[in-house]
Amino acid sequence: MWDAIVGPWPWYVGGPLIGLFVPLLLLLGNKQLGLSGSLRAICAAVAPGRLPFFRYDWKTSGLWNVALATGVLLGAALATLTGGVPTPAVSPATHEALATIGLPNVSGLMPAEIFSWRALLTMRGAICMLGGGFLGGFGASYAGGCTSGHGVMGLAARQVASLIALCGIFAGGILATFVLLPAIS
Repeated sequence: MWDAIVGPWPWYVGGPLIGLFVPLLLLLGNKQLGLSGSLRAICAAVAPGRLPFFRYDWKTSGLWNVALATGVLLGAALATLTGGVPTPAVSPATHEALATIGLPNVSGLMPAEIFSWRALLTMRGAICMLGGGFLGGFGASYAGGCTSGHGVMGLAARQVASLIALCGIFAGGILATFVLLPAIS
């Protein structure tokens, strides 16, 4: 029983469970499933009134997002402490593709050439990590949602803006994979 709880769940179990939360949250609390709103709420709480984007009543509309993000972080920490972090299986074709763009030794969850303290403490690493985090976080908040928010909540609500956002996110991922990553590696 414990293995079924802490182990990875197949897509046909996890996907419908996430999908069931969308109407449940809408019906019971008129809330939208998504995490990127928590960044806006936290910034509004820490630096209120400086930027127009952060001038809103975050306690009534944004506190939900902060509670959700806190729960996700605590749940991830608990899962990591109790079950560890499994190393994903990477296919030989993916290893070869990564080697052609300058990442020959991929092990673990992320390439150490890009995601390590040694790489982070370089100018290139700091710009990529901090700039990417800033652009990703504020871009998701400004766009009204992140990839999962638009993909799960926005498409379920049949919002054209979410479809457009997902097309842009997908195109950005392709651009980063085949243009940006080879350029910085």
